[in-house]
Amino acid sequence: MKIYDDWRGLPPAARNASVALGNFDGVHLGHAAVLRAAHAARPDALRAVLTFEPHPREFFRPQDPPFRLTLAAERAAALEALGVEILYQLPFDAGLSYLSAEAFIAEILHEGIGAAHLACGADFAFGHRRGGDVSLLAPRAEAHGMGLTIVPAVADAQGPISASRIRRLLQDGYPERATALLGRPHTIRGEVQHGDARGRTIGFPTANIPLGRHLEPGRGVYAVTSSIGGTLVKGVANIGLRPTVGGTEARLEVYFFDFAADLYGQELAIALHHFIREERKFDSFEALKVQIAADATQARTLLDAAPSKKP
Repeated sequence: MKIYDDWRGLPPAARNASVALGNFDGVHLGHAAVLRAAHAARPDALRAVLTFEPHPREFFRPQDPPFRLTLAAERAAALEALGVEILYQLPFDAGLSYLSAEAFIAEILHEGIGAAHLACGADFAFGHRRGGDVSLLAPRAEAHGMGLTIVPAVADAQGPISASRIRRLLQDGYPERATALLGRPHTIRGEVQHGDARGRTIGFPTANIPLGRHLEPGRGVYAVTSSIGGTLVKGVANIGLRPTVGGTEARLEVYFFDFAADLYGQELAIALHHFIREERKFDSFEALKVQIAADATQARTLLDAAPSKKP
């Protein structure tokens, strides 16, 4: 997949694609439907996505707690897995935020990327102060010779599938339900950093990954997997403050089963499969050690019960 961070001066090979529009946070089943619609309308054209980095909400409300399901690298990986060949990842800054809806269509979609076809959800909004919607996009796209497919929301028995709904499920500790809406397990991707090495002292060395700008799922213990060097490795992870050791910053700590290697500095994608228990403070390290052993046994059982896909 080719990634472009500007709509100006694109090579001919990066133009005339069938383009899905949106933020694509999470790349869930609703987003996959928009991608399929873009391809179905113009199967002869390259499959493309136009999105923004950072997420516009991060730009306008930087004081908000982290909310993103997928940061740029994970979103790109998920889109590529769905067959996207071109990703227009436009920097969302003050200049772009002031661009009118009409200019967004004319300057970016038509003149810039030269889209052959567009696809978006019915609630897609764009331009300065979200002044454009599909009722504006439809006639403007036609005037510029671009096709347009408006895709209805994908829903299940509980309602429309959306990033906000998936966020609530993860925060409430339901990764399995989030998986059903995403089409794959929710994944946290980040660089393994040095921790306090306490896990080694009790026989459970962990890979420590800061949550950074990721949404923080419900604090507690999870059964997880990760692809390391092309091999699927299973493990048990804690997400939270680590109250037993007086932690003050939420992070992800993973103990991998039957695995021993130096992971410091590597980027790992950790897939959350099952919630095991809530985070809690233990009276001693010995009590913590006993509980981790029990958590690991339960995680192995859950992960062995069904095949796990690589994150």
